[in-house]
Amino acid sequence: MARIAGVDIPKNKRGVISLTYIYGVGNSRAKEVLAKANVDESIKVQDWTDDQIANIREQVGTFTIEGELRTETRMNIKRLMDIGCYRGIRHRTSLPLRGQRTKNNSRTRKGKRKTVANKKKATK
Repeated sequence: MARIAGVDIPKNKRGVISLTYIYGVGNSRAKEVLAKANVDESIKVQDWTDDQIANIREQVGTFTIEGELRTETRMNIKRLMDIGCYRGIRHRTSLPLRGQRTKNNSRTRKGKRKTVANKKKATK
C-alpha cells in the first residue's frame, strides 16, 4: 500500500481513483498530479515504481491537503460564526446556509423530526 500525504491509498485501484482518498484531492486534481508526475492514469497503484511514487508525493505536496486544509476550513467557519454574519448564524443553528427552503426538506441539517403538539381550543 502506497502512503502519500499520510494516507494509505488502495493499491488495487487505478491511480486517479486512489489519489481521491486524500482529503482535498478530487478527480481533476488527481489527474493534474499524475500528468505533472508523468504517470499514466490507467496504471494501478501496485504497478507504480518508487520513482513515480516520489514524483507523485512531490506534486501532491504543492497543494493544501489533509490536516492543514481541514484546519483552514474549520477556521473559516469559526470566523463566520464569530463575526455573526448570516452564514455564520446558519452554521451556528445547524440550518442550510445557501438559500434552500426549510419548510419541507433539509432533514439532514435539521435532524430528526420533533413533533410539536397543537394547542387545545377553548370550549364555549
